[in-house]
Amino acid sequence: MAKEIERKFLVRNDSWRAGVQTQASLRQGYIASMDDRSVRVRLLNGEKARLTVKIGRSTMTREEFEYDIPVADAEQLLDDAIGIVIEKTRYRVPHEGFVWEVDVFSGQHRGLVIAEVEMKSESDRPSLPAWLGREVTGDFRYSNQALATEFEHDRHALSHSA
Repeated sequence: MAKEIERKFLVRNDSWRAGVQTQASLRQGYIASMDDRSVRVRLLNGEKARLTVKIGRSTMTREEFEYDIPVADAEQLLDDAIGIVIEKTRYRVPHEGFVWEVDVFSGQHRGLVIAEVEMKSESDRPSLPAWLGREVTGDFRYSNQALATEFEHDRHALSHSA
């Protein structure tokens, strides 16, 4: 069993782009979505697929189980996803001993840019890059689950509140 411990922030400007190490195109959707758990399917660069189960209500830490699945299965599951399929490009940006993942959304959420950092412990204190905006850790509106399943909220307000 693995734990996901992360902090999440809005991004205030594009200066993070200078430090990009890798990038990947992601499509993801939710097969099941409840207050304290979700089942997500993700297609990475159209070549690799994963099924992820997340359980927990904590704002920073949740149980996370991930499994590789066939790409054809992922494509079929995305066709049956709840709400919308999220489209984004994920950039990995190292910064002072931590790797930040910056998600630049396209499709329904074009204009939204969110950065998150995974930690080994809730007591970790990663240095915060200057390009970060407001912290949104624990704000469900900025979770991928909410962005996929509750997409009727005001996207303009989300993307312009960094």
